[in-house]
Amino acid sequence: MSTQNQELENWVNEVANLTNPDSIYWCNGSQDEYENFISEMLDTGDLMKLNDESFPNCFLHRSDQTDVARVEHLTFICTNNQSDAGPNNNWMDPQEAHTKLDDLFENCMTNRTMYVIPYCMGPIDSRFSRCGVEITDSPYVVANMFLMTRMGQPALERIERENKFVKGIHSIGELDPDKRFIMHFPEEETIRSIGSGYGGNALLGKKCHALRIASWQALKENWLAEHMLIVEIENPVGDKFYIAAAFPSACGKTNLAMLIPPVGYEGWNVRTIGDDIAWLHMDESGQIWAINPEAGYFGVVPGTNEDDNENAYKAIQSNAIFTNVGLTDDNEPWWEGKKDGNPTIDWKGEEISADEGVFAHPNSRFTVSAKNNPKYSNLADSPSGVPICAIVFGGRRSELAPLVYESKDWKHGVLVGASVGSETTAAATGEVGVVRRDPMAMKPFCGYNFADYWSHWLSFSKQSERLPKIFHVNWFRKNEKGFIWPGFGDNLRVLEWIIKRCQNKIGALETPIGFLPNLDDIDTKGLEITDESMTDLFNIDQSQWLQEMDSIKDYFSEYGDRMPEMLIEEHSKVVSALKNSSD
Repeated sequence: MSTQNQELENWVNEVANLTNPDSIYWCNGSQDEYENFISEMLDTGDLMKLNDESFPNCFLHRSDQTDVARVEHLTFICTNNQSDAGPNNNWMDPQEAHTKLDDLFENCMTNRTMYVIPYCMGPIDSRFSRCGVEITDSPYVVANMFLMTRMGQPALERIERENKFVKGIHSIGELDPDKRFIMHFPEEETIRSIGSGYGGNALLGKKCHALRIASWQALKENWLAEHMLIVEIENPVGDKFYIAAAFPSACGKTNLAMLIPPVGYEGWNVRTIGDDIAWLHMDESGQIWAINPEAGYFGVVPGTNEDDNENAYKAIQSNAIFTNVGLTDDNEPWWEGKKDGNPTIDWKGEEISADEGVFAHPNSRFTVSAKNNPKYSNLADSPSGVPICAIVFGGRRSELAPLVYESKDWKHGVLVGASVGSETTAAATGEVGVVRRDPMAMKPFCGYNFADYWSHWLSFSKQSERLPKIFHVNWFRKNEKGFIWPGFGDNLRVLEWIIKRCQNKIGALETPIGFLPNLDDIDTKGLEITDESMTDLFNIDQSQWLQEMDSIKDYFSEYGDRMPEMLIEEHSKVVSALKNSSD
């Protein structure tokens, strides 16, 4: 397999001349090819076969112990003008970056095979999809890209028709942290990554292409590339609604994408379109449609079990690749939060006892086809995508934010999204309760200046009167007894309210921060929650919110004159309404 596209052929040869591989292999994306790669990695020890009776066709990969997560401090946006990258990104001059990387890539594939992976982000036949080619020397990357994307011959054929593709070059290099860089060149639609085999740094179709480069493409082409799940909700009468939602880490994103209706909601169905990334486009009528550009899940394993996320747990029982989990005495994968099994070996391959430490790395991962999800929606393969009725933002706030509120309009909704903040946890940072701003949950993933990104969002208000309603949720509000809201499947009760608001079936209470539910409109039947607790969930503390708005103003000031005036005006409106309100 090779290509008739001259640009692609020339680029592959150029990379080969620089990296000096022993051979070049063009991936066709077939099942046989995937199985051959698995077999080769079993032979080399890059993979271990797990218990084939309980976890059929599942494998364990152990990464280098210095290479277990995204490296945001080594991730750069390389634009000609530094201001285009913005204070939300690390920046490097493109010429300097290319020079630095050329030195690192020189002869880096000697004694290795260079794999050429044509791939498509999104359904092959969708006009919303975008193609790319990743060159890598890692068979682990090839196998994961097989699960995560639509790769191989169909993608190559589309590239040859369109003559347009994102160029991604990856090498594990020496796996030296001092020689590790993930560089993005938006103006060239190019990604260069070296020194890491970890998925977020090496699977270039994922965050690198589908968010950082795609967000730049979306700016230029008038669409949105977002760090959002897409979920389908069907009520008992068969009406279907599609919601896109963005959450920072540790805020329940995967649980919401794969939500299981609670007792009392028999007849409701929830299906997953996507768990991580959404590309949003407007049609001629002004309706926003979304596709999931991915074909698989690259999820965090710890905490996944049949009680907290049954669908995710079922999805990884077969045909999955696990990375940096522990092992049980009967060769099953094991991680913290798993309900059964006797772990004996940790993620480093060392025998330990239960009181000696963790068995799975906190960022250990599973890779699996999305079709393994029992609640996979076939509409994930629809070329047109799904029509979005609501966009939901959320964060982890113990006091401030109510359980749910609706923005007053699209422009106010952009302010809500741009203001997203989430409290850190002790497990993650060693310091509890520090609020970190993560606008639209895109802080690590926006490929350009946040100020321009917010302006782009705001521009949609002038293009359509059919835009989705925008909401904010907070599952994590606390009182003296702990979390007030039960969360998990019971979050469908909140989504039901959101849907009814989208249908204009119920009213709401207008407050300075947005529209809040009338308490009777949230179905709490069967919940052990008092009227007092429900009141606490929706309490708006004027002084706390004024402090929050001051904090948001300080954050916005980092973006200087580039800040969109419209967003400043929306902020001022909320401040004024808060000052004019009574406690």
